[in-house]
Amino acid sequence: MNRKPIRKILVANRGEIAVRVFRTCRELGISTAAVFSEPDRSALHVRFADDAFPIGPAPAAQSYLDASKIIDAALQCGADAIHPGYGFLSENAAFAETCAEAGITFIGPPPEAIRNMGDKTKARAMMQQAGVSVIPGSPAIAENSPLDEVTEIAAEIGFPILVKAAAGGGGKGMRVVRSEDDLQRAVAAAQSEARAAFDDGRIFIEKYIEEPRHIEFQVLADEQGHTVHLFERECSIQRRHQKVVEEAPSPVMTPEVRARMGQAAVDAACACGYANAGTVEFLVDADLNFYFMEMNTRLQVEHPVTEWITGIDLVAEQIRIAEGEALRVKQDDLHMRGHAIECRVYAEDPENAFLPDPGALVRHAPPSGPGVRVDAGVESGDRVEIHYDPMISKLATWGRTRSEAIQRMLRALDEYEVAGVRTTIPFCRYVMEHAAYVSGRFDTHFVARHFSDGLPVPDEDDLIEAAALAAALHRMGRSASSGAAGLPGNNDNTQGNERSGAAGNRWLERREYR
Repeated sequence: MNRKPIRKILVANRGEIAVRVFRTCRELGISTAAVFSEPDRSALHVRFADDAFPIGPAPAAQSYLDASKIIDAALQCGADAIHPGYGFLSENAAFAETCAEAGITFIGPPPEAIRNMGDKTKARAMMQQAGVSVIPGSPAIAENSPLDEVTEIAAEIGFPILVKAAAGGGGKGMRVVRSEDDLQRAVAAAQSEARAAFDDGRIFIEKYIEEPRHIEFQVLADEQGHTVHLFERECSIQRRHQKVVEEAPSPVMTPEVRARMGQAAVDAACACGYANAGTVEFLVDADLNFYFMEMNTRLQVEHPVTEWITGIDLVAEQIRIAEGEALRVKQDDLHMRGHAIECRVYAEDPENAFLPDPGALVRHAPPSGPGVRVDAGVESGDRVEIHYDPMISKLATWGRTRSEAIQRMLRALDEYEVAGVRTTIPFCRYVMEHAAYVSGRFDTHFVARHFSDGLPVPDEDDLIEAAALAAALHRMGRSASSGAAGLPGNNDNTQGNERSGAAGNRWLERREYR
């Protein structure tokens, strides 16, 4: 089923994922083309590509989401394939079909697989038919359904429940409802958010799993019918239902559960006729019972941790599959090596509810060294634009053990220098040092449980340590008042101090360049 080799790829995206795809293209000897909106004219991904084409003003709807402009750019530059990255048009079945109509290879799954997995209620039904365990829930509920009908469905499933958008994921339109009293408000909010995000106000209801972990499996499938999984990623550290820290493998996974979940992921991919790279996401309860949540029909943001532990370049595999090649590996050929962790570095303020903090990057000096990988979409002097996701980079580390990967991440975070915007670097440090994370005893409620109003929720030991530190500082302050040179009381050099300390109240000692 080999097709003509791909000679030139246009990446219909921006930022770090565009740069990431371009790097693999260079290694494979494939020419590249970028597209850019007006504020991205001098962005890193534009400078990185062989060719670049303007596609409109800042709003994504008039640029990165405008399929006709992207197709026109591909035809103009002679690209024979388009890689969608993640986000934007990556899970748009109509765009994949448009590419095919224009004679351009879409580096992703078949349109029908995208369409089926994009409709969450249809995906649930397909998984049930394939024997993949799903969370008890409802079919799609129309936006104009009477409240008493919705209430009856919720009562039958049993509170607490999760109200979700039927047409999409990413945490959009998601509400936890613990009692009937809160149902009407939650349904209205979920429908409104779903309509705004997906132009589809339908919702569905699932049983809410207490203390859930978010664990996903990477799959690769070729067009010859071969499918493998590349093990799991632990993605439970989230804010606003979106991941911030990921790792592979999961610290709670057993070989037996891994085998069953991996087979379920393969079954899910086969059930929808999948080809290319995809991710099957599961919710896992405290007893390691797992339930299908959704399938992301694209390359995931967190794919580097899988590449670390398997040694497989997922973008290269995507391109080979799109060229019609069969998979080069079988399931028995795949083995995990070591442990990898990824921290997403966003231009956000963790002390202000993780609100975006766009602006100019006065300085961006990422770390390096053994076992450190940085996928960045910016350099010093660039801007984090207000119009798009505020990601600066993805910082990943690898170690022979989980403990080594954590320590390497702490070292890398400590070396990372950013000036001009606030970032999630201090939050990532906080996670790496927290006892719950280090022990592996955490779930998707980590932020709510340990991080309140943007400040850490201190453990008892942290409070004792803080009290002792305060007493020591008070004693030093009294000594410093005598005017002795060099003592802490006379030292005002605190700006930009980013060194790591113990989790908890030491957060207050940390500052970033601003």
